[in-house]
Amino acid sequence: MKPRPLAAAVTTIALVAAGLTVNTGTAVAHGKGYSALIQRASYGVPHITARDFASLGYGVGYAQAEDNVCLIAEQMVTVNAQRSRWFGADTRNVSSDLFHQKAIDTQAAERWLVGPRDGVRSPSNEVRDQIRGFVAGYNAYLKTEKTTDPACKGKDWVRQITEMDMWRANWARMVRASSGALADGIVAAAPPGGTATKASAPQAEVVVKAADGAPAGVGSNAYGLGRDATASGAGMLLANPHFPWDGGERFYRMHLKVPGRYDVEGAALVGDPIVEIGHNGRVAWSHTVSTARRFVWHRLALVPGDPTSYLYDGQPRKMTSRTVTVQTPAGPVSRTFYDTHFGPVVVVPGSFDWTAQAAYAITDVNAANNRALDGWLAMGRAKSVGELRSVLDRRQFLPWVNVIAADRDGRALYADHSVVPRVTDALAAACIPAPFQPLYASSGQAVLDGSRSSCELGRDRDAAVPGILGPANLPLLIRKDYVTNSNDSYWLANPARPLEGYPRIIGNERTERSLRTRLGLHQVRQRLAGTDGLPGKRFTTGRLWDVTFGNRAYGGELVRDDLVKLCEAQPSATASDGTTVDLTAACAALRGWDLKVDLGSRGAHLFTEFVLAGGLRFADQFDPAAPLTTPNRLAVDDPRVRTALADAVRKLAGIPLDARLGDVQTEPRGAERVPIHGGRHEAGVFNMIIGVFEPGVGYPKIRHGSSFVMAVELGRHGPSGRQILTYSQSANPNSPWYADQTRLYSGKGWDTIKFTQKQLRADPNLVTYRVGERRR
Repeated sequence: MKPRPLAAAVTTIALVAAGLTVNTGTAVAHGKGYSALIQRASYGVPHITARDFASLGYGVGYAQAEDNVCLIAEQMVTVNAQRSRWFGADTRNVSSDLFHQKAIDTQAAERWLVGPRDGVRSPSNEVRDQIRGFVAGYNAYLKTEKTTDPACKGKDWVRQITEMDMWRANWARMVRASSGALADGIVAAAPPGGTATKASAPQAEVVVKAADGAPAGVGSNAYGLGRDATASGAGMLLANPHFPWDGGERFYRMHLKVPGRYDVEGAALVGDPIVEIGHNGRVAWSHTVSTARRFVWHRLALVPGDPTSYLYDGQPRKMTSRTVTVQTPAGPVSRTFYDTHFGPVVVVPGSFDWTAQAAYAITDVNAANNRALDGWLAMGRAKSVGELRSVLDRRQFLPWVNVIAADRDGRALYADHSVVPRVTDALAAACIPAPFQPLYASSGQAVLDGSRSSCELGRDRDAAVPGILGPANLPLLIRKDYVTNSNDSYWLANPARPLEGYPRIIGNERTERSLRTRLGLHQVRQRLAGTDGLPGKRFTTGRLWDVTFGNRAYGGELVRDDLVKLCEAQPSATASDGTTVDLTAACAALRGWDLKVDLGSRGAHLFTEFVLAGGLRFADQFDPAAPLTTPNRLAVDDPRVRTALADAVRKLAGIPLDARLGDVQTEPRGAERVPIHGGRHEAGVFNMIIGVFEPGVGYPKIRHGSSFVMAVELGRHGPSGRQILTYSQSANPNSPWYADQTRLYSGKGWDTIKFTQKQLRADPNLVTYRVGERRR
């Protein structure tokens, strides 16, 4: 039967405009329809209550469409291989379309839905209901024709979506650090003498950097604080993911509740129906991008005279070829893909070439990861760190992230229980050919001998599925004091208990840590020792917030004084282009810098550009016995240090070297330029912000960095604390929630945790409405 909208379904914007608050009680789900209660709190954050998961999904789909319909619509264009049709047939769009059309033709998402609906072998009925409800809610919003976002208002590419669209989008999320990161190389793969498309394969260095867990630039910080680290003795969590400020990988804040079954506040990526970082009444968790690999290479020994056949245990096997066609404004574009029983053939010019003798295929262990939505649903129901660990062990669903968590009883957990190919030390020693052993040792990229069945990934007895490392082979730590991660490996989640002895494919051990990792650990240790300049010892949520946005530049703390001495002793230097540069103003700016990246910090941008130019070079070596303090001395005798400073001065021509950071680093919101604090990972800044440089101007647009930030305490009377979404809830410039949290972030402000009805009803801006539809 045709769905009929409920008469009570209205938009928040209309309610706000009318100055109305409609209190309608708990949502009632119809047996053959949907109904959800949406309570919009300050900053437009929806608190959605429904009787079942289908209606909950409906509320999420409706609310997200109200705020970000264009972002979701564009995701659907992408996963349906139609970017060239709607956004232009440039090389990037054609390559994306061919990659996604192949996934459609091979029914990659459809195959996810086959099997027992236990949440491991196939998505559960609850998750399927959420997807179905999300689709219905999103489509119901489109029917209101109230879209005001100029990015897609009235555009033909905005359409009703299907459940399969959602599953395709979820599949794309899972493979973003594996097949997705190598999509251009999969599209470009052709046998010697074959015809390639305009799609260009990635260079080797791009593969090495981008496949460390997620595309380059995506990262995060997280603290899990146990009873020995907090003033109250309750567990506490810092969530600080670093993600893009624009596009479909923005976070969206929401609180979802099915009474008696699910109650979680936090955030998810736009277009996802369930909270991915957040807390319930007893447990809080966050994610950081893991260093583990998500795919392995297989070197194929090709049959002489037939570059599309390979030898396996001495017998020839024919590759499978499939021609895929996509539509563009200039006409159809076709491409033939090649697959092996391992997975697709990939080319990386100069490193993984397809020659007459050899080719390379990958096994993507996330391509079959249909467990993630059920996994996050189960995480939201965990009542302790111990229960959370059981969820991780049984489901093994995290695609490319670590988990950091804390519970009400004051226990903190770190785990890299992500989906990792089963490359044990024994398999690596026996099956990675000698020329590729250095690559594995340095980067964790495994190139296995594809000619032997003994070099297949196999199965760990405790693994959820074949081909991945089981829980016993994955790092995990539970503490009463703290755990942290800032995108280095698991090794120093807590320096008092280093995690060692795990397969190299997960990460490195006893190696130099990033300055951001070191600062993150120093901040915790100094807070517990009471030496950070803040009152008292241990953490409250307020102190946790202050530490997070303390905006220290650890690289500057280490080398600024020596750099200034060097600069003043030799106040001119030769830039890399041979130009002689006067450093007098640079010396003065650095001397006056407060070693922070606050809005009022003068000269911070100069130090940032010095670092990016390659100037942060150390004279001493890393010492694994002192990993938090080495290296630490500027290499003042290295001429590249002064060259980098000269290059930084030249790059900043037209911009005062002693300018306030808030005057040169901003985020546009309409005609307004919102000053933005924070800085680069490379400079050792914890609160990572990366702006787009414009000569003579500075950084007038933020590309990515701190996004959803949450400091939550799991107290006896319920969760409390602070949270913010730095770029605000909506990407729509006509939304009232387009800039409010961005201004709030600029002033280091916050919104409060609103988990209980008491907390929610205390919000003076609360607006309540119901959405739903029933069938005749």
